[in-house]
Amino acid sequence: MHPQRHLPARPVIGVPTQTLQAIDGIPEWIPHSWVMNDRYFYVLTAAGAVPWMIPLLDEDEATLRAIYDHLDGLFVAGGVDVHPESYGEERTPLCGNTDLARDRVELQLMRWALEDEKPVLGVCRGMQVMNVARGGTLYQDCNDQHPGSIKHDYFPTAGYARDYIAHEVRVVPGTRLHACLGAETARVNSMHHQGVKALGEGLVASAFAPDGLVEGVETEGGRFEVGVQWHPEMLTERDAGMRRLFEAFSEAAAAWRESRRLAAVGL
Repeated sequence: MHPQRHLPARPVIGVPTQTLQAIDGIPEWIPHSWVMNDRYFYVLTAAGAVPWMIPLLDEDEATLRAIYDHLDGLFVAGGVDVHPESYGEERTPLCGNTDLARDRVELQLMRWALEDEKPVLGVCRGMQVMNVARGGTLYQDCNDQHPGSIKHDYFPTAGYARDYIAHEVRVVPGTRLHACLGAETARVNSMHHQGVKALGEGLVASAFAPDGLVEGVETEGGRFEVGVQWHPEMLTERDAGMRRLFEAFSEAAAAWRESRRLAAVGL
């Protein structure tokens, strides 16, 4: 009899949701709801992962932890602004809509993932959450607070397509992001007005906008923890490097899952 061959399972990737009512223009009669853009789920699935929507149970840590324990990786998506209280600053009129429940859930999940060295990928707001979880700070509005800022807020609400190419970024050679994208420059979309001000502990910048704003962050070493300020999920059909970013994340989550399985059986 041949020994049974172990087939690696598809990694389970957690995707925290957002409070629907945090978005402008939601009628009062709609029940309190949690939502997330389905594009993220299609791209993660295409990369070989099993995406799992996470409710914003910010007052039920036990249930949130039970969900987290089933995950092999954490994906933190775009959305409304991170509340300045999360990084120790007073909110100013420059800050847009916020979602405190989402802030609390994502920061808690991120900190657990850091402790367990579980793979993390953050896009747009997700990169900012990654930075705040490590003690970093944000510009509440890049145009007003970042010296020499270019336009970053190409929002769909202003008529721009979500895949509209806004500017180039310079990718730092030798970084994990550079290995995924395969180039020292990338043409990206841009749908944000907040951005990284001070880098969090343990993070290095892996990409920069033409005005010097940090557009990519990651940790050094073997662990997969990558954040980008743009929305690569909208560019995967035209850019192999953007697809590779999601594939590398899925592969890292699968490897993390397999390492835990082997450790559990003493190998």
